[in-house]
Amino acid sequence: MEKDRIIAGDCVEAMRSLPDGCVDLVFADPPYNMQLGGGLTRPDQSVVDGVDDAWDKFEDFAAYDRFTRAWLTEARRILKPDGALWVIGAYHNVFRVGAALQDLGFWILNDVVWRKTNPMPNFKGTRFTNAHETLIWAARSKDARYVFNYDAMKMANDDLQMRSDWTFPLCTGQERLRDEHGRKVHATQKPEALLHRVILSTTRPGDLVLDPFFGTGTTGAAAKRLGRHYIGIEREESYIAAATKRLAEVGPVSAGDMAVTRSKREEPRVPFGQVIEAGFLRPGDVLVSPDGRRRAKVRADGSLAYGDATGSIHRIGALAMGATACNGWTYWHLERSDAAPVPIDVFRREIRAKM
Repeated sequence: MEKDRIIAGDCVEAMRSLPDGCVDLVFADPPYNMQLGGGLTRPDQSVVDGVDDAWDKFEDFAAYDRFTRAWLTEARRILKPDGALWVIGAYHNVFRVGAALQDLGFWILNDVVWRKTNPMPNFKGTRFTNAHETLIWAARSKDARYVFNYDAMKMANDDLQMRSDWTFPLCTGQERLRDEHGRKVHATQKPEALLHRVILSTTRPGDLVLDPFFGTGTTGAAAKRLGRHYIGIEREESYIAAATKRLAEVGPVSAGDMAVTRSKREEPRVPFGQVIEAGFLRPGDVLVSPDGRRRAKVRADGSLAYGDATGSIHRIGALAMGATACNGWTYWHLERSDAAPVPIDVFRREIRAKM
């Protein structure tokens, strides 16, 4: 199947032309069905350049729901079994989209709030300033083994867990694509930083990302910069032209530059017994707790003896701590007569390095 391309046409019909299970991630920025009535002006009577395009207009909520279910059905079909989907929306549509996702079998993982640093003011003063949009991240099914680069996101956030509230400015300045008259090419162009985080967090290098509402190609540009492949679907010729030009200006990337902090969950499993088999530990060695107050003996089968109890490094660690759970790899240390105790996880890392 051809990748790194834009398919011109209706998103539902275009997705129907793709084979089952061919896509790793779908990112969708669908019409919001904003139901705007009449123009909007600022206090100085200048006209706000809002979203009044024909593609955002639907006859009623029922028509919008049919459209939503149609494209979501195809998106789910073309996703790989362990694939996932992101969809962005606002209060106008996100609740309807969320219900459709659940009805169709998707499994919602998070809702992420994109908080805008520079939102458009509420000029009439009749409501709160609408300063955020919502992204829904959903796996194809409840059983999907979806990608989440947790440690990479933690690293990007100064070694703190990445939260579900993200702060980015609206797309402005040089990033905003404009025509020869200085007008916005697309009314709802998203900042590339937003797509960078979405793609970096939930795909691997070489994965295929599909955007059924490609617009001016933000998803494709972010994917290309991160060493992922893309397919965009778009029906508006002016958007296709702008996206094509934009993508041509994104240079190639080195595979080595795309490496990210690897999740511990993706590392090869090493049973504790393998540490003994490799000779790093011997039956009868004494393991101690971090404070040196609790001691357990290594047994030949990879279990520990602690008083009258025996069990895995995790079970005995929890027992020694008086807790319900314990990571035995980080809790237990090998006692040495000639040096400070060494965490047994050091030996696991050495084994993994040779795999």
